Amino acid sequence: MTNHLELATFAGGCFWCMVKPFDQWDGIEKVVSGYSGGHLENPTYKDVKSGTSGHYEVVQITFDPSVFPYEKLLEIYWQQIDPTDAGGQFQDRGDSYRTAIFYHTEEQKEIAERSKQALADSGKFKKPIVTEILPAATFYPAEDYHQDFYKKSPDEYKEDRKKSGRDEFIQTHWSK
Repeated sequence: MTNHLELATFAGGCFWCMVKPFDQWDGIEKVVSGYSGGHLENPTYKDVKSGTSGHYEVVQITFDPSVFPYEKLLEIYWQQIDPTDAGGQFQDRGDSYRTAIFYHTEEQKEIAERSKQALADSGKFKKPIVTEILPAATFYPAEDYHQDFYKKSPDEYKEDRKKSGRDEFIQTHWSK
């Protein structure tokens, strides 16, 4: 029996911080850091960070929806970001650090829209939810040194997360 795998692509600010939350679950085959949504072919990190390529920093997740449904990916996604910030995420500012859900199918689009509306209706945030829901664009994997950064450079990863303010935000908005 072959598993039917799907792709999910999320922009949530710095891609280093977006891998680990997804990387630890059964049904997640892989999580790749990369770039999407821009106009430059084969962008480099320098291109994206400069803001001239139009790309978002993203993670692309290959998953088995029969084990880990798309709805659960969205739950995790929302809990990693500030969906009310249109100027970037935490300490990382600029267009490449904006939030977006890139849908690969019409079904993903509908599920994402319902999920976004449910979050808006929840009253959890006082400001409007500005995370965009966009059609999937060409995905370019980031350079090797960006892949699995939390495993390769655990001290730098922890330090970056600590100074970013992301963990405090998550704790404030999502802890039970």
